[in-house]
Amino acid sequence: MKNSLKEKAVSFLQLVASGEVRQAYQRYIGPEFRHHNPFFRGDADSLMLAMEENATKNPQKVLEVKRVIGEGDVVAVHSHVKQNQDDLGGAVVHIFRFHNSLIAELWDVGQAIPENSPNENGVF
Repeated sequence: MKNSLKEKAVSFLQLVASGEVRQAYQRYIGPEFRHHNPFFRGDADSLMLAMEENATKNPQKVLEVKRVIGEGDVVAVHSHVKQNQDDLGGAVVHIFRFHNSLIAELWDVGQAIPENSPNENGVF
């Protein structure tokens, strides 16, 4: 069964959040993968090791997908990510560019959820 690019993007994030980082990379990351997270080198291995370290530190991580938008070879996933159940977490958008049905490029932007916000609409 061939997954849509949206399903692949969500599955990748769910595997990473559940600590199955290497499985996520083996299944979905393409050979020319690069990313744009400013805290790590731009290659696949650097980000994978950082994701594994985060998974080890936060085994109870929660990823709740709020919306998924896809156009052509680009998919954006808007999620609520919490490092543990008690964490307020953050609103995160992961933007994926696919090539040959594999993730070729990744951007991620996030915003911490404040404890007290004047916005009655909430983050999501």
